[in-house]
Amino acid sequence: MNFSAVIVAAGSGTRAGPGQAKQWRDLAGKPVLRWSVESLLNAGVKKLVIVANPDARGVLEDSLRDLSGWTTTCGGATRALSVQAGLAALADRPADEPVLVHDAARPFLGAAAIEGVLRALADADGAIPGLPVADTLKSGAVDAGLVTKPRDNLWRAQTPQAFRRDRLLAAYAAWTGPGEPTDDAQVVEQAGGRVIVTPGDPMLMKLTYPEDFAMAERLAGATRVTRMGQGFDAHRWGPGESVWLCGVEITHDQTLIGHSDADAGLHALTDAILGAIGEGDIGDHFPPTDPQWKGASSDRFLSHAVELVHRRGGTLVNVDVTLICERPKIKPHRAAMRERLATILGLPLDRVSVKATTTEGMGFTGRGEGLAAQAIAVVETPA
Repeated sequence: MNFSAVIVAAGSGTRAGPGQAKQWRDLAGKPVLRWSVESLLNAGVKKLVIVANPDARGVLEDSLRDLSGWTTTCGGATRALSVQAGLAALADRPADEPVLVHDAARPFLGAAAIEGVLRALADADGAIPGLPVADTLKSGAVDAGLVTKPRDNLWRAQTPQAFRRDRLLAAYAAWTGPGEPTDDAQVVEQAGGRVIVTPGDPMLMKLTYPEDFAMAERLAGATRVTRMGQGFDAHRWGPGESVWLCGVEITHDQTLIGHSDADAGLHALTDAILGAIGEGDIGDHFPPTDPQWKGASSDRFLSHAVELVHRRGGTLVNVDVTLICERPKIKPHRAAMRERLATILGLPLDRVSVKATTTEGMGFTGRGEGLAAQAIAVVETPA
């Protein structure tokens, strides 16, 4: 059966704890979102729309690196608006084509769940995977008397939820509340549609709280290894008007001499990341004898090293760079350097450190003959 799909990935996921939104976090070697995207692509989806915030475009592309067959559109202020934005992006598909709406926070999407809701849609206006409630239900405030509630015919609704696209669009147009719908089935139900339940999957857990990630890692059978790499680089001073350090151009009365832009901070950090995954050094990947790298921006080298980490299913945890020089003064530019590195690496700012020191006038840096940089990078990869 031909079908399209919308993955809702525009939420902030604040309940999952600080740091990146949960859809971009690493889970057993790859971003949470990528798990569902791979499952839908393997199931033969005809068009896949990922609804995300505009400022997440970079991390989205990085999360789905090397995958094709997907497109993206901007999300709305609520989940309901994001779903409608995804449906609008499917306007070129047949109006009555089945569409699956899936939450990015449910990574363990299996073929059986997809096939189940698509088959069930032949006899209903909507179909959702669901699990019968097994626990005893209690109602009441935690410090008050509790009342036991019957659990007969109660279901834990999961995604993906399946509908004909025109039917779901019409239901959203007719929605009157109260409040925001908690899922798409509720919208179709209020519009008079018949929604049926198909067998759910306990693996289709929703990642909501920090402890959910630890459980998901165990479910995925992941074994992670922490690796550390170090890098060092040095360049001599020469005539010039500015210098590049950690991706930031600083006005100076000299420049660093090198085959590329001679950004010693980025070179040391690139070597640290390559060292952590046993991939040699920067010269192995970008030989100084190759003219195509003459004057090249060193952020290309660093991005390549990060890409190699991701190809292994790994995650960059944190980095620490130390610049060693008498001049220029680094402190006024340190914040900009950290922000630039965080952007290149796709890391939160608190996982990026840039420091500077002098050698008290000793050695080649102390004499003003050159500048040195050293870096450490921590990476997690599958065992």
